[in-house]
Amino acid sequence: MKRHLIVALGVACSLLAAPAAHAEGSSLVGTGAVETALPAPTTGRPVGSDTLHLVDPGRPDPWVPDFGDRQLVVSVWYPAAEASGSPAPYMTAAESAAVLAPFTNVPPDALAKTRTHARTGAPPAAAKRGLPLVLVSPGHAFPRATMTSLGEELAGRGYLVAAVGHTHESVATTLPDGRTVGCVTCQKKMTPEWGATITASRVKDMRFVLDELLEGRWGRLVDRSRIGMAGFSLGGNTVSQVMAADRRVRAGINLDGSLMPRTPAEPVRRPYLMLGTEANHTPVGDASWPEFWPHVRGWKRWLTVSGTNHASFTDYAVLQAQVGLPAQELDGERAIAVTRTYVRSFFDRHLLRERRPLLDGPSRAYPEVRFWRG
Repeated sequence: MKRHLIVALGVACSLLAAPAAHAEGSSLVGTGAVETALPAPTTGRPVGSDTLHLVDPGRPDPWVPDFGDRQLVVSVWYPAAEASGSPAPYMTAAESAAVLAPFTNVPPDALAKTRTHARTGAPPAAAKRGLPLVLVSPGHAFPRATMTSLGEELAGRGYLVAAVGHTHESVATTLPDGRTVGCVTCQKKMTPEWGATITASRVKDMRFVLDELLEGRWGRLVDRSRIGMAGFSLGGNTVSQVMAADRRVRAGINLDGSLMPRTPAEPVRRPYLMLGTEANHTPVGDASWPEFWPHVRGWKRWLTVSGTNHASFTDYAVLQAQVGLPAQELDGERAIAVTRTYVRSFFDRHLLRERRPLLDGPSRAYPEVRFWRG
């Protein structure tokens, strides 16, 4: 149980969720070129990408006060009118090197060369009404880039998606001035108390980003009545707390995140999905899920995916194998397809008000997905 909690909190700073035996001096791959690529969005429609640098005036960085006001880098994906512009970068070389540092035989720039499917500078597609907006919070120590395959898929389906890089909480964040800063919060042992402290800061980050998106140039494209949030690991824990603090967020998804505190200050009364690993998040796994469950009073589902590990809900589901590192039992592209499909079905149902029977019960098309409670 303790090991499961640690993994779910995202404290394994290797980030690729490889077994500890492979964390240093890995000899799984040679030193030659490694090709990495994300699965394409399933619609084939063009997707645009933008990067925002936001500064929260008057709010000092919570982890490095001398750093000045809180700075956040945000990746935005959106439905594009055409596939013009340049291919969107995945990570900077410095971010890739930081992620891959424990794996000495993997080229340090392997992830920087990852092929994405969005285009930087592509014009946004015209929409008859405002776009639904999905905010995304990544796992502790995980760069925001690791949520790209989900962001591209949702954008291809007509959503505006914003993944927030929580500065000093990721193994590496490259700022617009060229500096790359590391994970300060990783230097302290993760405990439920420390996780709750980080989450409280993330709630402020997410609400600030939402304010900036709605007031900035993207605000004219957003339907303010259709805003949701998804988070992975510690980002998943953040979702219900953002929903409690900000009623603009109408629906939320927790991807394999332990819940801290297990008893929320107030019940979650809007649609809420918990999607996690079968190893950790059955009712006899991470105790935070069954303890939190009765406090979700609106539409809710609790699902697990067999053959997955903690990182399977991120791009690492495919990237681990591509760089020659151990991956989950479930095929990586299949793992991403499952995450994309259930996340999309949830937001289609609760933000677009479209019928999605997939969420009503087990599906023969997705036998690896188990419904525990709903």
